[in-house]
Amino acid sequence: MEIGNKILELRKKNNITQEELADKVGVSRQTISKWELGETAPDLKQAKELSKIFNISLDELVDNDLKEVLTEKVSNTEQLAGLILKILKFIGIAILAFIILIIVSFIALVVVRKNKSEGRIVEKSIVCTLHDEEYSYGFRFYEETGNITEAGGDAYLANITDLDKYGDAYVAIDKIDAYIKDRGGSCEVTEAEEAKE
Repeated sequence: MEIGNKILELRKKNNITQEELADKVGVSRQTISKWELGETAPDLKQAKELSKIFNISLDELVDNDLKEVLTEKVSNTEQLAGLILKILKFIGIAILAFIILIIVSFIALVVVRKNKSEGRIVEKSIVCTLHDEEYSYGFRFYEETGNITEAGGDAYLANITDLDKYGDAYVAIDKIDAYIKDRGGSCEVTEAEEAKE
C-alpha cells in the first residue's frame, strides 16, 4: 500500500478531517490532499509527526515488511556466524598443531640431551677361550650408563648369552664371562684407546 493510501486510511479510521490533520502536522489542507492522492509524499519530519498522531511506527506508516527485513538480517547474521565459526576452527587447529610441534620438539630435545649426557662412548672387547677355541665379542657403549650403541662378534657368544635382551654392556660382559668360566674357559676384556662419538 502506498503512503498516500495509508494516510487516507488512518485519517478516516481516526475520524480526522484533512483540515484537522493539516493543522496537527503543520501543513496546508491541499498538502494532505496531494499526499492522499499520491502526487507528493511527506518528508521525514512530517512522516515522524504523522506516526505520532496515528500512534504507529514509521515502518507501519510506509508499509515496510519488517518480517522480510528481519529474515534477511537473521540470514546475514547466520552466514557471518558460520564464517566466524570456520575461522575459529582453523585457528584452533593451527594452535593445536603448534602445541603438538612444541611438545614433539621438547621431547626430541630431552632425548638428545639425555643421549649427550650419558658420557663418553667407549669400546670394549671380550675375548674368550673355551675348549681350545677362541671367541670374541665387541661393544660400543656409553661409559656412564653402559647403554649399548653397537655390538657384534661371534655368533656363539651372542647365542649363548642372548645379548639382544641386554641393553647394558657391563651386564652383557659379565654374563659372557660367567658363562665361559662355568664351562672351564677363560675370558679377557680389553678397552680401545678412545672411541669417537
